[in-house]
Amino acid sequence: MNTKIVTLVLGTAFLTANVSNLSCEDKAIHRKEPKSLIQTKPSDHLLKENKIQVALLLDTSNSMDGLIDQAKSRLWNIVNTLTTLKYNGKAPQVEIALYEYGNDGLRDENYIRQVAPLTQNLDLISEKLFALRTNGGSEYCGAVIRDASTNLNWDGNEKSMKLIYIAGNEPFNQGRFNYKEVISNAKKKNIYTNTIFCGSRDEGIEMLWQNGASLGDGKYFNIDSDRKVIYIETPYDVRISECNTKLNDTYIYYGTRGSEFKNKQVAQDKNAEIQSVSNAVERTVAKSKKNAYKNDHWDLVDRAEKDANFLSTVKAEELPSELKGKSKEEIKKAIAQKSAERDKIQKEIEVLSKKRQSFIDAEMKKRGGSDSDDLGKAIEKSVLELAKKNGYRS
Repeated sequence: MNTKIVTLVLGTAFLTANVSNLSCEDKAIHRKEPKSLIQTKPSDHLLKENKIQVALLLDTSNSMDGLIDQAKSRLWNIVNTLTTLKYNGKAPQVEIALYEYGNDGLRDENYIRQVAPLTQNLDLISEKLFALRTNGGSEYCGAVIRDASTNLNWDGNEKSMKLIYIAGNEPFNQGRFNYKEVISNAKKKNIYTNTIFCGSRDEGIEMLWQNGASLGDGKYFNIDSDRKVIYIETPYDVRISECNTKLNDTYIYYGTRGSEFKNKQVAQDKNAEIQSVSNAVERTVAKSKKNAYKNDHWDLVDRAEKDANFLSTVKAEELPSELKGKSKEEIKKAIAQKSAERDKIQKEIEVLSKKRQSFIDAEMKKRGGSDSDDLGKAIEKSVLELAKKNGYRS
């Protein structure tokens, strides 16, 4: 039986299989300025918006079906953990990236593929994650960490938090790239490398997974990748699900692919529901977080919030049927109404989610925290520890 290594790297960029498809706004633009201007400018980190970037590197070789299933089940829980963090009282942008490796079907000499670059398009991350399929192969941790740490669009702001997660169950030092050198180079960019071994703690240490985390200033965990995620139903789940339906109704698509993206939103709702009711609720909570769930590339409400002048310039042919034939003022009024409705629904979800989490915490205390041995909980714990170390507060 082929063994597998699942590597999780979370970070935020746009989800496409090809980095060249990133929008211009995601690419760094550099220009020289007169020395006098540079001297009078405030520090760069004060001007830039902080980001939390997480890259998931998943081994898709034969034995990793359980780990991938855990990733599907915990994606929105992980997002919600990230969105609780603040730096100087301000919530940072959240970006996630996705890799697969260790799969014979990958046309790469190291059996790795960037499934999605760092992006805020969380529906795309979900879509790509649910599309992953396992196949036998060779798992090279050094190679996939090298690709992720060098080819993703990591933020240059020193206050942004950049995290790589790699999980698997074979020796960490396989392949032609020296993991020690690769992780050290990532560390120079303030990218933390975290390792998750699928098996016993001692075996993971023997196979150098702990050493990889130590070199990367990250955390080492071991989990049972075949363990099913434990869900706790709460009295608030039904109402949150009802809010999700209302929330979706506030999205108004635009552009040639707007309706396609709107359908993808619904499709990822259904993928979350397939995993469990609790997972669908976690997704709804994530969708209520403005710093995490942004769709200005297809939704008029988000786009208008990002660019106040956009509604004055949008072309009639880019509008959905319900807005065609309306004046610019009528369109602005309709979008403002949807924005107000969304704010109201998001606030209700926020209140309900806090009550829901308190219920879950109390129930877990009764059970003795019995769901701690899975991928999502390992990431959640390390995120909170590293965040505190870097000046973030939840």
